[in-house]
Amino acid sequence: MNALPLVSVVVPNYNYKRYLNLRIQSILQQTYQNIELILLDDASTDGSEEVLSDYQDHAKVSHILLNEHNTGNPFKQWFKGMQLAKGKYIWIAEADDLCELTFLEKVVPLMEKYQQAAVCFAGSKYIDKDGNVLSCDMNKWKSAIPPYAVFNGETYAEHNLYWRGYIANASSAIFRKSMVNVQNMEQCLQMRYSGDWLFWFYMAMQGDIIERYEVLNYFRQHTQKVTVKAENNGGGKSEDIEIVRIMEQHLTHLSRYKRCIRRGMLYNRIAKLSTTEQVKLQLWELLRQKLNGTRKDGRLERLNRIARLFCPFVLTMKRDRLTPSRK
Repeated sequence: MNALPLVSVVVPNYNYKRYLNLRIQSILQQTYQNIELILLDDASTDGSEEVLSDYQDHAKVSHILLNEHNTGNPFKQWFKGMQLAKGKYIWIAEADDLCELTFLEKVVPLMEKYQQAAVCFAGSKYIDKDGNVLSCDMNKWKSAIPPYAVFNGETYAEHNLYWRGYIANASSAIFRKSMVNVQNMEQCLQMRYSGDWLFWFYMAMQGDIIERYEVLNYFRQHTQKVTVKAENNGGGKSEDIEIVRIMEQHLTHLSRYKRCIRRGMLYNRIAKLSTTEQVKLQLWELLRQKLNGTRKDGRLERLNRIARLFCPFVLTMKRDRLTPSRK
C-alpha cells in the first residue's frame, strides 16, 4: 500500500484573530493526518500573532512567518506558501473559513486516482461572521448527481471559468503543486481582488478539474472580505476585464456570439456597481480598450436574457456550464 501523500496546508491570515484558533483546529483535527501546516500573517494589527505563537512547537506546523509590513495583496501570501510547501498537494485554507473534518479524506484520494487532475474542489455553504449557515445556495447542483465528476481542464475553462469563478473559495480546493506555473503566478500577483479566478483558470489549462458533490467547506461572509471592498471601489471589475482578455487569448475556439455576450455581461455589471459615474465611465473605457466591449454588447446581453425565456437553445452561462450529465 502506497504511503499517503503529504498535503501542505497554507493558512494566510490578516486580522482574523477572532477566527484563527478555530480554523487551525479544523485543520489539525482532520481525519487525514499527513499534513504540514504553514501559518502566514500579513502584518495583522489585531493580535493574531498571539494565537499563532501558541502553535510554534506543534509537530504539524512547519512554518510560522509574520510579515513586518502588510503587502496589500492576498495572492502574495498564497505564493509565499506555495514556495514553502513540501507537499504533493496544496490547500489554501483561508483563516476565516471552516471545513468538515473529513475534507482532506474526501478530496485527496480523488487526486491520487486521477493523476492528470490539477484541482479537486468540494461543495461549500456560506456562513456569517458568527458561523451560522446561510440559506443562499452557492453550489447550484442539479438534484441527481454522482459523488463526483472529472472534467477536461481546458473544456472546463471554456464552458465554466470563462463565465465566472466557479471555484469561488480557495478553501474548498486542493491542487497539485507540480502543475503550478510560476510564470503564470506573476500575473496573479499583479491583482488584488480577482487573482484567484485567474489562478484557477491557469490550473485548469494544466490538467483536469474534479468536482466533489458534497458540502465540505464553509465560506465566511463579512464586511472585511476583499471581495466586498472590490465591489465598492470597482477594482474587481477592472481585473475581471483583464482576466477575460487573458482567457480569450488562450481559448481560441470561443464563438463571436459568446464573446459578445460575455462582454455585455461585464458592461451591464459595471452599470450596477455602487460607485461613482466617473468610475463607471473609466471601467467602460477600459472594457472598450481591452475587449472592444461597447454598449451594443450590453444591449445584446439584455436581449439574450429575454430570449432565453422563450428559446431553450439561447446561450446562457447556466446552459453552457459543464455538469456530470454534460461533459
